Amino acid sequence: MNQNLEEKLRELGYELPTPPAAVGNYVPVVRTGNLLVTSGQLPFVGREIVFAGKLGAELHEQQGADAAKICVVNALAQLKSAIGDLRNITQIVRLEGYVHSADGFQNQPQVLNGASELLVELFGDAGRHTRVALGIHEMPLNAAVQISLWAEVA
Repeated sequence: MNQNLEEKLRELGYELPTPPAAVGNYVPVVRTGNLLVTSGQLPFVGREIVFAGKLGAELHEQQGADAAKICVVNALAQLKSAIGDLRNITQIVRLEGYVHSADGFQNQPQVLNGASELLVELFGDAGRHTRVALGIHEMPLNAAVQISLWAEVA
């Protein structure tokens, strides 16, 4: 990974933000050994949830995929805050995704593909990961998607 990942993000239309603060009694990221795990990240841009509502009702699949990408960018900001440079990531291990779903909506994997594809675009093979894709009935702050990342670091 010779290219700076933050430059690559900018080329893709994203800016790595200041890591969002925790909204409860928890920490945004934990390191244990060579493993980093983020808390659930919502589609915040600044202090605003940019995709609110349920997939299959107020929002369509592409909006959910766009929300998932923003969640990943926020998760990457959390990882950077813990390790200083995203180039220290050797492998994205796991993506856990929760999709705010209307009754009958079953395309959670397609929504989370937005996040998975962004990680592979940024990290190449090191961005390939295991994944959980769950539909849930209610979401904090009415967010469309919530994502947690697990990453191995050097």
